[in-house]
Amino acid sequence: MDTSLLFTIALVVLAFVLLFSVVKIVPQGREFTVERFGKYTRTLAPGISLLTPFVERVGRRMNMMEQVLDVPQQEVITKDNAMVKVDAIVFIQVMEASAAAYRVENLPYAITQLCMTNLRTVVGSMELDEVLFQRDSINSRLLTVIDAATEPWGVKVNRIEIKDLTPPADITNAMARQMKAEREKRAVITEAEGEKQAAIARAEGAKQSAILQAEGRKEAAFRDAEAREREAEAEAKATAMVSEAIARGDVNAINYFVAQKYVEAFAELARNPTAKTVIVPAEMSGLVGTIAGLGELVGLAKEQQQSRTDVRAAPPPPRATPSAPRAPRGGGSVPGS
Repeated sequence: MDTSLLFTIALVVLAFVLLFSVVKIVPQGREFTVERFGKYTRTLAPGISLLTPFVERVGRRMNMMEQVLDVPQQEVITKDNAMVKVDAIVFIQVMEASAAAYRVENLPYAITQLCMTNLRTVVGSMELDEVLFQRDSINSRLLTVIDAATEPWGVKVNRIEIKDLTPPADITNAMARQMKAEREKRAVITEAEGEKQAAIARAEGAKQSAILQAEGRKEAAFRDAEAREREAEAEAKATAMVSEAIARGDVNAINYFVAQKYVEAFAELARNPTAKTVIVPAEMSGLVGTIAGLGELVGLAKEQQQSRTDVRAAPPPPRATPSAPRAPRGGGSVPGS
């Protein structure tokens, strides 16, 4: 009884061993290589597969997903003998499981060393300024070289990125001073440009102001000329009217011209800045009488203008010609004073 039980247990264990050695389940993103007596025969895709018991076995389990490898930092001498520290990262993906499994030993280490050596080669062939400002060029050159080198291994290099570039401390300080000087230069240029624009704006404003002032003076001169023209027309009309009166023998018209010149001369004498004392002549009373006669002349002129507008059915009324009172010579008092 005990022997049969042990035999049954042994059969069950053997069946489970055979089952697990024959049935293989490959997860997504992985591929397994199959070896028959140690020789590669085929590759198992994701899913369930069956192996020949005691003959076939799983050789390598390959990761088919994209992987990221870190390239250690290293010191590189540039073309102009500057020491820089460089590190990078590389993105790879296994495209052929059998080649990646059997053509290279320790695939991640091999790709890392390949990246380090090519990084020294590329950076060493460039000057420091090119290394600092042309990272894209370095990435492109590294990608081309390393992708061609890993193609026999069944690996595709998707991207290589320079992660960090550290120049020497003295070069870093010089770059900081250069950047500060460049910013100060741009600030001075910007300030000068602002002052230039402000000067242009002020000049434009002054120009517009001068134009407006000139237009104002032009308009004022035109108005002054128009006023003088009208004043001259009025003066001409008055002169014509007085001349008609003189032609008719009116004494007051003659007195009008004499009084006008007399008043103008006296006004000029009064406006003279060098004269501290103004002496009124004795004939001033005669001037007042002349002015009174001038008032009568103006009234007579108004009557003549009114009579011209009336209907001329009746003869015009007779006109009286008043004579101006004459002041005694030798000085006298001004009437009404």
